[in-house]
Amino acid sequence: MSKAELHGKALYRALRERRTIAKLIEQDPSLSIDDAYAISLDFLARRLKDGEKVVGKKIGVTSKAVQDMLGVHQPDFGFLTDWMHVEGDIDMDAKALIAPRAEAEIAFILKDSLAGPGVTAADVVAATEAIAPCFEIVDSRIRDWKIAIVDTVADNASCGVFILGEARADPREFDLPSLHVTVTKNGVPLSEGYGSAVQGNPAQAVAWLANTLGAFGVTLDAGDVILSGSLVPLADAVRGDLFEMELHGIGGCAARFV
Repeated sequence: MSKAELHGKALYRALRERRTIAKLIEQDPSLSIDDAYAISLDFLARRLKDGEKVVGKKIGVTSKAVQDMLGVHQPDFGFLTDWMHVEGDIDMDAKALIAPRAEAEIAFILKDSLAGPGVTAADVVAATEAIAPCFEIVDSRIRDWKIAIVDTVADNASCGVFILGEARADPREFDLPSLHVTVTKNGVPLSEGYGSAVQGNPAQAVAWLANTLGAFGVTLDAGDVILSGSLVPLADAVRGDLFEMELHGIGGCAARFV
């Protein structure tokens, strides 16, 4: 069994059995980013065999606040499936969430495909049908969130589920770095941030993703939902919590855990 199969199977079992495993880089210190990407593809293939379908991609660990929290100082990337898309309340048991954390993000909904290398922020805006307020609920199959970049890349960029707000906006009508988000938790102000938190411009973050995945022969496809990275620090979530965000000038999104 290859490294990709060995660790991909372990992560898949951890997801389905709602449990954590030891840090991969401690199990095998020789693991590289390329190995981690191969593991993530094996992990994804097992989910697709269950009937899940890819509906988008995600970028993680883009802002300094999140990098400092996790001790991971470069972005990561992963895949979104239809099973991960939640409409309504988040059933923690049904979605096998272990130690969820909420992130307020800007989602890009593509009308055209993007294939790296050479994709620019302007290309991303031109290929985008709409942007939307979004909560990504990150989760980790790695014990106690003790992750290195190899661990989070292998673990599908530590993604749990995601929720899209109803609002849609044309990105050409906004200065994306200046977009302002405010977040409350259980009705109490929690955090705020700006589009500039993710690589200076969320469209630049999506361009980075297109170029990074392009090196592996993976494209961003028309119709994909692309999560561009958290504008605020991650916030722990437990059953009963309600997170609400307002992407000012565009609309809001809510994430209730049940």
